[in-house]
Amino acid sequence: MIGYIRGIVSHIFPDYCFVDVQGVGYRIYIASPTRQKLVTGQEVSLFTYLNVREDAMLLFGFYTQDEYELFLKLTSVSGIGPKVALGILSAIAPDAFRMAVSTKNLTVLTRIPGIGKKTAERIIVELHDKIGTMMTERNQSETESVSLPESNSVTAQAIEALSALGYSQAEFMPIISKQPNARSVQELVKLVLREFGGRS
Repeated sequence: MIGYIRGIVSHIFPDYCFVDVQGVGYRIYIASPTRQKLVTGQEVSLFTYLNVREDAMLLFGFYTQDEYELFLKLTSVSGIGPKVALGILSAIAPDAFRMAVSTKNLTVLTRIPGIGKKTAERIIVELHDKIGTMMTERNQSETESVSLPESNSVTAQAIEALSALGYSQAEFMPIISKQPNARSVQELVKLVLREFGGRS
């Protein structure tokens, strides 16, 4: 098992990157939170998981130990493979996911692309005890206020607009949560896109 890889990021793609380790380029599949941290030409160290199949060996990489550990929990659920788990990590922040599981919130889980009601129920059944229920009422209310905005609110409409543009909630929710006083959907979307532009 390859525990981690350290090298220079040579290429970044939507679902994977190449990390050059002394002239050898490793193709490493990544989720959105990790991709946001990568910079072409800079050194990176990624925790890795090697998935061995009959027809291929795929390497998955994670910028943080937290992301890596949640990935392992997700792949322990019946019917969820590495690529589906990576998709979940791209769509929702780890803390928001844990809160949804610990509070058995099907609404949040079924908003994740590719996760239907039956899969969401299976995630709750198989991960609830592993993730635990030690969440305070304060943390629960904070998470719900971000994850479950009213359907006609500026925030909810901005989430739909940004999702339609191809961005994941894991990318834009931290920015949206810092803009509670946006007066219109257009204003909020522009603020988020401006933040993304400032990162490049």
